[in-house]
Amino acid sequence: MVQALKRHWVPVVCAAFVLLNLLLTAHDMPWLALLPAALVAVWAMVAAADKLLLFIVFATPLSINLEQLDLGGIGISLPTEPLMVGLTVLFLLKVALEKGVLAPAVLRHPITAVVLAQLVWMAACIVPSAMPVVSFKFLLARLWFVTTCYFMATRLFEDVRNMRRMPWLFIIAMAGVIVYTLINHAQHHFEQDPAHWVMTPFFKDHTSYGAIIAFFLPFLVVAPFMRDTPRTLRGVAFIMLLLFATGLVFSYTRAAWVSLVGALGMWAVLRLRVPPWALLLVLVSGGALYAVNADRITVALERNREESSDDLGEHVQSISNISSDASNLERLNRWHSALRMWQERPVFGWGPGTYMFQYAPFQASEDRTIISTNFGTGGNAHSEYLGPLAEQGLPGMLLMVLLVAVTVHTAMRLYRRMPAGPERTLLVAVFLGLVTYYLHGSLNNFLDTDKAAVPFWMFTAIVVLFDLRYPKAGAGRAVSASRS
Repeated sequence: MVQALKRHWVPVVCAAFVLLNLLLTAHDMPWLALLPAALVAVWAMVAAADKLLLFIVFATPLSINLEQLDLGGIGISLPTEPLMVGLTVLFLLKVALEKGVLAPAVLRHPITAVVLAQLVWMAACIVPSAMPVVSFKFLLARLWFVTTCYFMATRLFEDVRNMRRMPWLFIIAMAGVIVYTLINHAQHHFEQDPAHWVMTPFFKDHTSYGAIIAFFLPFLVVAPFMRDTPRTLRGVAFIMLLLFATGLVFSYTRAAWVSLVGALGMWAVLRLRVPPWALLLVLVSGGALYAVNADRITVALERNREESSDDLGEHVQSISNISSDASNLERLNRWHSALRMWQERPVFGWGPGTYMFQYAPFQASEDRTIISTNFGTGGNAHSEYLGPLAEQGLPGMLLMVLLVAVTVHTAMRLYRRMPAGPERTLLVAVFLGLVTYYLHGSLNNFLDTDKAAVPFWMFTAIVVLFDLRYPKAGAGRAVSASRS
């Protein structure tokens, strides 16, 4: 008997697994069925981490947040975030036990310095946080996003081919989501109200959906012009461009439309080779001009009574309506609440991830709208800059602004010294994708979700590696994207 079991242990184990799984499923406990997938994932983490990272990229648009399925309020996305957690643990262990896991040049890069400073400051803000447990969970989520999609991505992108594979994998999966959304939307005659939820369960709402479409549109625009892009793939890029543009239009996401206009302006800045200091001067002058004329500009905007609607023309005009459009007014309510929260706790803030639970008492009666809530169910601060201000104090906001400023400065200077060719075209696509999010981040915030964090941190890693591959004149031999 023992000898027979030794010879046939594989079918015996399989049969036992099937029987046990059937028994548990009959008692409403189907989780054992996930064991084979979990074993494959563990094997991939150890033996093929690079391929698992590429799988995470593909799976991100298709991931589903358990919180949306009302499964105990667990705010984690499957299958991406559990895979990121596992990779993060293994990677940090590898860093602790081995030398040279990360290229020294990557660790010394200014962008990396800002990313690490953000993590350190988040950790410092946990102690005085109003909700330390929430803040600790928020830090952990940011840690596994940054570890896998930035630090591990710098290893993945040592092979330049993976820099091109990454956007395509995301785009292919996202195309499926767009088709699914358009089919659902068509059943409601492409009206505006259904546009807020027809992308569920893949996206929580139309704003994040539109932001991610806008993120990859620059890549689809330039892909056909990359000299090393096969002719067939150029045709695919054109079809995808039409699909993504259609999805963006019917997302009714005004912030995403505005972000693309800003990306177009940045493309003109690159083409005209405007130096970073000149761009900064224009931005500072524009800010000063607004500050001087703020009252008159506000009065002018309040004259706009166009509200968001099914008519795309009216929907565009409603972008500047701050007198009656509920969405715009609620955004102002969240911003004013964030500023009041910061005034009460200016240095450490209320704690990372706590805004949605703490802002309700800071809403002024004159700011409240018909969609205001006191229950933390209506999203965050609607800003990647004011959110950290309320949650992590002034240093938190300054670090986010610094990350954007350093990345923009790096990419602009890099564009001027890179030779014309496929790699510079890829840099333009990646940088303009980031620009759409920098601008969209003024109106919404999604970096606490895998949908935005994966492309944001991976595109940032690509900028860093190109900067190391093409160093400044007189900086010595070019640093390879692998190791120096």
